Amino acid sequence: MKINGTIEKVLTYPSPNPNIIMSEITYWSCGLRVKGMLAVPKKPGNYDGILYCRGGMQSIGMVRPARIAQIASEGFVIFAPYYRGNRGGEGRDEFAGEDRWDAVYGVEVLKRYCIPGRIHLFAFSRGGIMGLWIAILRNDITSLVTWAGVSDIYLTYEERLDMRKMMKRVIGGTPTKFPLGYEQRDVLPRIEETNVPTLIIHGERDNNVSFEHAKVLEQALIGNSIPVETWYYPEFTHFFPSKINRRVVKDACQWMKNQRGV
Repeated sequence: MKINGTIEKVLTYPSPNPNIIMSEITYWSCGLRVKGMLAVPKKPGNYDGILYCRGGMQSIGMVRPARIAQIASEGFVIFAPYYRGNRGGEGRDEFAGEDRWDAVYGVEVLKRYCIPGRIHLFAFSRGGIMGLWIAILRNDITSLVTWAGVSDIYLTYEERLDMRKMMKRVIGGTPTKFPLGYEQRDVLPRIEETNVPTLIIHGERDNNVSFEHAKVLEQALIGNSIPVETWYYPEFTHFFPSKINRRVVKDACQWMKNQRGV
């Protein structure tokens, strides 16, 4: 079996930004070839790295080159795993199951292109729970930004009636009939195993990932004496207006640059 995080193939990808070089990388995770997108500033330099944890499932919420280039243009190298079973990657997307390792080993890919000791996590929506797992399973993460992030798998099942069919299919059943599948994905009981400074960004009118996810995570971090900062927006939903979005991305990137780990 190939070593986890080993790069199998690098293909040039059309960049939406002339100052950012983009590639699609195939790498190994748990014996599977999985893929992700890399964005590197064209200007030579030593850059912090960001592992971008995408949201959604399969084609919904797929990594967008424009978004990755936008964050990279703030002075970062970014790698965004698609997770297994997506865009020609082997295996199947498991919604924060074994696919969490694709994100964990994606850090090894990222380290080849950035300052190895400066690794941040930028997680959106479903990516929130992936980012939390990375922060728990690795000891080399400098900071975590979770934006409209899922933190409670049970809450997701309760709130998202439109996702129940998918969750039952992917996880194996309901929380009552197949509790093990949900227990294995439940990140909150293991929050004490990380100490990564965390920034929580959330719109209080979010109907995709409720504001409750942010509050539950905030309390879990505070309860375990983990540094946490919150940027809550009473007027916004899951998606911020583009002008505000750009400003918040800039501010979040500056927040990451200011972090020194613990």
